[in-house]
Amino acid sequence: MVEARTDVGFCLWFTGLSGSGKSTIANVAVDELRRRGHKVELLDGDEVRENLSKGLGFNKADRDINIRRIGWVARVLARNGVVAVTAAISPYRSIRDEMRDHIDNFIEVYVDTPIEVCETRDVKGLYRKARSGEIPEFTGVSDPYEPPLDPEVRVVTHDRPIAASVAQVLGYLEEVGLTPPGPAPRPKPAEARA
Repeated sequence: MVEARTDVGFCLWFTGLSGSGKSTIANVAVDELRRRGHKVELLDGDEVRENLSKGLGFNKADRDINIRRIGWVARVLARNGVVAVTAAISPYRSIRDEMRDHIDNFIEVYVDTPIEVCETRDVKGLYRKARSGEIPEFTGVSDPYEPPLDPEVRVVTHDRPIAASVAQVLGYLEEVGLTPPGPAPRPKPAEARA
């Protein structure tokens, strides 16, 4: 194990289907990384679309632009000693690989959750709308999701508590020397599973 420093920036890039648990796991990881002394910024896909990528659609070209914008911000943060945590679907492998090539200390976290489970977690009804044709180009239904071939971390969320998923991510960061060891994160009572 490498001795960890909390002043080294890196990018923790969460990817997975809508409803997979990306944002939930990312939020708990952000709290824990801050507790360990890191400067951390969360770039959540929904918030970025509202504030940085407003007006973009969901066709492949617009999705790529959105991910490039997230990646640019993550790269700037990481090179300035901040941990940039992204939680966006980022469905296309080629654009994620492009971000990997541009961001030092890029850690891809694949939140691998079966689409059937994601649909049961869908409080906004997006999957139902996509299946009825109300939402075109919806990832996993009418637009592809290309899972990572070799992510640094693959988290399966449907059969384990959030704390176990977060511990897996933090364990990897500890192993490669990007964060010092710490106790397991404590999820809020309502966060039993992602």
